[in-house]
Amino acid sequence: MRGSALALQTALDGVAKRTDNPLSTEISQALDRLHSLDTIKQNMLKARDVLGEAASWSTLEGEVASLLSEQSYEKAAEKLSEASRSMVVFQNTPDYEPRRTLMVSLQNQLEASLSSALIAAINSHDVAVCKNYYNIFCNIQRDSEFRTYYYGSRRSSLVTLWQHTPLSPSSSTEESTPSLSSFLTTFFAEFLSKINSEKSSIVAIFPDPQFTLATFITSTLTSLQPTFSERLSAVAHNSPSSLLEIIACFKITEQFAVAADKILERTESSTLVPSSSPGEATSPPSKPPANRRANRSSMSRRMSVHLNGPNVGLSIKPPHLGGSGLDWDHDLFEPFLEYQTEYGNLEQQLLESSLQEVSKSRDVREDVSSDRARALREQSVEVFSVAEEGLGRVTAFTHGYGILGLIRAVDQLVQNFIAQTRNVVSDPSASSSKTISSSASGDLADLDYTLDDWSNIQMWLHLLGAFRTILDRLDAFEVKLQATILQFSSMFRTAGYDYGNVYIPGTTSGEVQLLAASTLNSAEFHDILQAVDSETRQDPVERSPYARVVDPASKSLLVQSRNALASVTSLCQTSLQDAMLSPLRNHLLYYASSSVWSTQNDPKGPRAGASATSATQLPSFSLSPTETMQRVAEGLLNLPRLFEVYADDDVLSFSLNTLPFVDNEYLQSLSERASDSSPETRPMHNRRQSIAMKSQMPAASPVPEFTPEVIASVWLSSLGLSLLSHLTSAVLPNIRTLTPAGAAQLSSDLEYLSNIVGALNVRSEELSRWKEYASLSDEDGWRQAMDSSASQTSTFEFTQIARMRGWAARRPT
Repeated sequence: MRGSALALQTALDGVAKRTDNPLSTEISQALDRLHSLDTIKQNMLKARDVLGEAASWSTLEGEVASLLSEQSYEKAAEKLSEASRSMVVFQNTPDYEPRRTLMVSLQNQLEASLSSALIAAINSHDVAVCKNYYNIFCNIQRDSEFRTYYYGSRRSSLVTLWQHTPLSPSSSTEESTPSLSSFLTTFFAEFLSKINSEKSSIVAIFPDPQFTLATFITSTLTSLQPTFSERLSAVAHNSPSSLLEIIACFKITEQFAVAADKILERTESSTLVPSSSPGEATSPPSKPPANRRANRSSMSRRMSVHLNGPNVGLSIKPPHLGGSGLDWDHDLFEPFLEYQTEYGNLEQQLLESSLQEVSKSRDVREDVSSDRARALREQSVEVFSVAEEGLGRVTAFTHGYGILGLIRAVDQLVQNFIAQTRNVVSDPSASSSKTISSSASGDLADLDYTLDDWSNIQMWLHLLGAFRTILDRLDAFEVKLQATILQFSSMFRTAGYDYGNVYIPGTTSGEVQLLAASTLNSAEFHDILQAVDSETRQDPVERSPYARVVDPASKSLLVQSRNALASVTSLCQTSLQDAMLSPLRNHLLYYASSSVWSTQNDPKGPRAGASATSATQLPSFSLSPTETMQRVAEGLLNLPRLFEVYADDDVLSFSLNTLPFVDNEYLQSLSERASDSSPETRPMHNRRQSIAMKSQMPAASPVPEFTPEVIASVWLSSLGLSLLSHLTSAVLPNIRTLTPAGAAQLSSDLEYLSNIVGALNVRSEELSRWKEYASLSDEDGWRQAMDSSASQTSTFEFTQIARMRGWAARRPT
């Protein structure tokens, strides 16, 4: 090797020296000339070959006809393939179109000659013959036509089964015809069996078995008549419970899709049969059928519309279906997309129908002899059981994307249920029970309450306890709702908020793509996820760029339900107060029509029959309150005894903030003092936070625990203000005439009542104004009436007193 290398080096040195002489230019020109001649020779040889092929066109038709008559289909296909390659010679010449027409005609003849034999081979599962025919079709550029023959023959039994099976529009088992869900179970089982049996044949025939098998599935789905969408539409408009049938169909379809996906994945890893034709291995996959392309175009338009909306920027990656990148399952799940996007409305219809059934089975208003509170509790159990079933439906049907629709539907359900209970609270019919407690019949027997009053108090207390139970169940459901939302949020966060690439067990990636591209994937949907997911909210790195940050403690998810419950609770508390104040209000029934208001003698002036001297020496004493006012005052002073009976019943601590005339600032101060108290001194009473405080305070805040004394104080304050409101707005304005003597008596009554309610920590500005204006003299009253008329400012109380005293009509003498 060393010697050879040295010899080569010497030879190269010699060549280098020779190229440096003046003859090197001539040598270079000679070499360029030789290169040009070689190129010309090669091009002429190629032209000769092409012209030779072109010359064969004159005999092509006869040769192909002869080969077809001899059934030499392979040779005929090769002849047509060679002629097809020579078509480029006639490009842009007048001879191109005639030859192209001839080529298509000869290919059609070959296809027609093979069609019957091909169908027979496909039906007989003759894989070797089908493989040979496929090579022939590929040689004449008829790959898609061969696939059309194959798919049409292999799916015929499935299409016939689908077309000739009558279905019932409902899921009732009493129907003689099967429902859509039960039929899909049978149909998809046959479909899977067909796919399994076709897998080995397709692997042996086609160079792209996975694409071919996927196209076989989609072509079968698109050839069904009536279409899958039409079948679903017939079910969807049947009844409010049709959502259950649609979900059943959807779950069966998902099971089929997952099973077919696994078959496609195994097909991808299958060993391909070696190609027997040189052009077969490089043959590109055929284009899908025309209807398939139309569906894909429609799908692309729909995805572009959704992605140009609130979801701009979402990365919709191709599904990883065994690494195939195929979207075969879009045709399978697209029929359900319409109902998934309308899930909220469908769920609301179903829940409303369920509520009607619950109401029919347990109509509290019709059965007045039953315990209304117990009936409401039983109804609430059924209502929230129905609502919890919705959690399973939103997961099974929309995989979390429809959670907004579920929240609105459940919120409406609970709101409607509470509206029905409001009718129960507003019904003044017979009470639920005539039984009263022993303590009430013994210790408080001296009070003015009748048996009906005691019974009504008991009934309203039980109803108030029922509303507290409803709130407990509402809280429990909302906890489950938030836990479900957290699962969805965690699933998206794990995928890095790439919603088109989320892994959802039990389904395929094509369905995930459809949901991610639908209107369900909205900014409001991400707001809910972000609001509930505190971990995501605290980590700005993983936060979704499509969601606005919302504090999860700022409001409840079921706002309308809580507002409705707060309203009906306040109504129940008002009715309970009416029952407690019933004797006192009865005392005031004829208070405005008393003759004392129109008396003419001045109780503070000289008494009749007394001399002028003795009259001037008599002192002026305060008037005694009327008997009616004394009885009202006694009733107010006895109210604390009433709360001693119910000191152990913590239902009175429920929703204190909805009590009439309760100052929320006062409640807040009580709450802060209860929270600041030490655990050793804090009373061991299991009290519930009020509705409004629960919706406004953070979830982590401790529930204030009020002592029975504090609760009784709040109730007594509310009762006192309620009675005073009734007195100042409904009783006193009905006094028609008020003489100076009557005004003095009214002022004395109101002063006495003011002192009594002051002992209950009750202050009323309206009562103070009535007392102030009733004590005015005629001169002061007339002057103030003139001033008020000139300035056009006057309070309601002064206007009423002025009317009763006649200050606006005359000037006192």
